Amino acid sequence: MNLSEIFVPGLLAGRHALITGGGTGIGLAIARELGALAARSEERLEAAARELRSAGIAARARTLNIRKDEEVVALFDALAAAGDMPDILINNAGGQFTADPLDISPNGFRAVVDLNLQGTWQMIRAFAERLIPTGRKGCIVNIVLSTFEGAPMMMHSAAARAGVVNMTKSLAFAWGPKGITINSIAPGTIDTEALDAYGRDAMVAWGGRLPVARLGRADEIAWAAAYLCSPAGEYMTGTALIVDGGQHLMGADR
Repeated sequence: MNLSEIFVPGLLAGRHALITGGGTGIGLAIARELGALAARSEERLEAAARELRSAGIAARARTLNIRKDEEVVALFDALAAAGDMPDILINNAGGQFTADPLDISPNGFRAVVDLNLQGTWQMIRAFAERLIPTGRKGCIVNIVLSTFEGAPMMMHSAAARAGVVNMTKSLAFAWGPKGITINSIAPGTIDTEALDAYGRDAMVAWGGRLPVARLGRADEIAWAAAYLCSPAGEYMTGTALIVDGGQHLMGADR
C-alpha cells in the first residue's frame, strides 16, 4: 500500500460501522465518513439520516440508550440476524455537566460514570462477543475527552473517561490476537452545537488561547477515526490519540 491508496473513495467499502451518539456533532461528522448511526433521540437521528442519504451515504438510524443493557443486546442481535453485524464500532455517546466537585451528588456521579464508562463497556462487549466468533477483523474507537491534565469542573466525567482509556489498553492486549484493534480519541474543545450549553462566545475566546489559536472542527475528529479504522491504522491499538490543538499542554488550571 502506498500513500495514494490510504485515503481514497471506497476505502472502507464492504465494512459496516455503528456510531453511537450519531445524531449531532462529532458523532454525525463520523457518520458522514463511515455511514451508520445510533442515538437516543429519534427526531435527531432521522434528520441526520436524511442528511446523509441526501449526500449519497447509505446510512441507517436506530434509537438506542447505551445505559440499558437490554437495548444494546437487542440492537446487536437484530443486526447480526439481518446480516448487518458491524465490524467497526465508534463509541461516541456520552455526556456530563459542569460542577464544583463537592456539588456533585452521589447520584450525579453515578449517572455520569454509568453513561460514559459502563455504557461504553456494554457496547464493546456486545460487539466483541458477536464479532470474534466470526473470525472477522474489527475496529473499535472510543471518543473520550482531552482530560489528561485533569478537569476540575468535570471531575466525574474525567474519571469515567480515564476508565475508558485504561479499558481500551487492557482490551488491546486481550483482543489484538483475535484481530480487533481498539483505540481512544481524545478531542479537545470542538466547535459543535454542544458549546451553546457552556456559552459559545466564551468557548470561542478560549479556543483563541490554544496553541493552534482556534477551536477544533468535528470533521477533524472524524478523519482521525477513519484513519484508525482504515488499513493505514491497523498497527495502532491501545492508544489514546489526542486531537486537541495542544490543549493538553496547558495543564489543569486553564
